[in-house]
Amino acid sequence: MRRLLPEPADDITVDQAYASALGLRTDRPWVGLCMVASIDGSTVVSGNSAGLSSPTDSAVLSRLRALADVIVVGAGTVRDEGYGPPRKPGQRIGVVTRSGRVDLSQPLFTSGAGFLITTDDSTFDTNGVEAIRAGTGAVDFAIALARLRGLVPACEVVQAEGGAVLNGALLDADVIDEINLTTSPAAVGGSGPRLASGAGDHLHRFELAQLAIDERSFLYARWLRQRG
Repeated sequence: MRRLLPEPADDITVDQAYASALGLRTDRPWVGLCMVASIDGSTVVSGNSAGLSSPTDSAVLSRLRALADVIVVGAGTVRDEGYGPPRKPGQRIGVVTRSGRVDLSQPLFTSGAGFLITTDDSTFDTNGVEAIRAGTGAVDFAIALARLRGLVPACEVVQAEGGAVLNGALLDADVIDEINLTTSPAAVGGSGPRLASGAGDHLHRFELAQLAIDERSFLYARWLRQRG
């Protein structure tokens, strides 16, 4: 991997490029979004992200997961990508659902690693799976994140991994502190989801904190939310 910004470096490892989250917070966990997208904006090929990825992109995802105490992901992405228990000991995975259309018999949940993030007015049976409830009609992510340390007391870093509707809701709530975006050197067409969907109009500015490229022309950008 060759880093272009902030300090150019011809040969750096993924671990060096992603040594830590871009910051920490005291009021709630730091939230990073990690996604891969094609040049024309799609985040999937044939229904999942694997066709857009590369070995280095996979290493970036693994490194960012290793930094996270909690991973937050939409129920549809869990189904499509086949999420199981995390490799990092003690890491938790919060699955966002309003309908409860989640197979709670899967190893993700029977292992104790998975928990649910849903609304205060949801009525489905969680079958003993832990849940964070916040908001009416739709999940209030500002409240959900503030309540997260009640479930995972040592949580400092959260990684969000999609899909597009979840990303849109997190951006709408302005709770994303950094975006780690891999641009795959491909145009795929189709009607696949883009990075975010369903958000209302907003203008949240980010600063380019790091930019790197690998030998296959995959671009790796780290964007830091500008606040204040």
